[in-house]
Amino acid sequence: MAVRTARTAWNGTLMEGTGQVELTSSGTGTFDVSFPRRTADEAEGITSPEELIGAAHSSCYAMQLSGVIGEAGGTPVALEVKADVTLSPDPAGGLRISAVALTVRGEVEGLDEAGFLAAAENAKATCPVSKALTGATITLDAALES
Repeated sequence: MAVRTARTAWNGTLMEGTGQVELTSSGTGTFDVSFPRRTADEAEGITSPEELIGAAHSSCYAMQLSGVIGEAGGTPVALEVKADVTLSPDPAGGLRISAVALTVRGEVEGLDEAGFLAAAENAKATCPVSKALTGATITLDAALES
């Protein structure tokens, strides 16, 4: 199977330093990171590990759901997936990713609402990124749109 690589260059202290994360395998971009922006309410153009995990989770889940819908006899027409990743204090010290809230809206042919909801739950359980995030509570809000 494929191995994908990202690289981060960091300069300075935690609170005053900055870094750049590079999507090395794809070469599609380099993005600024900063701890103060990571924990602030407003990102102000700076990404964070949590946003990158949200991107990974939403895209992985969309792919997995598309496959599960096909296996169930349906045809995905359009899937819109959002992943809200929460960074929280860890009772053991430091910080942790405590929760991921997945929201999916789908337009699907060949499945009724119950079939879509079952596929959505199956995809949540079998998505590789969901499996990697076993320490976080992952919730799902799924709805079929016509």
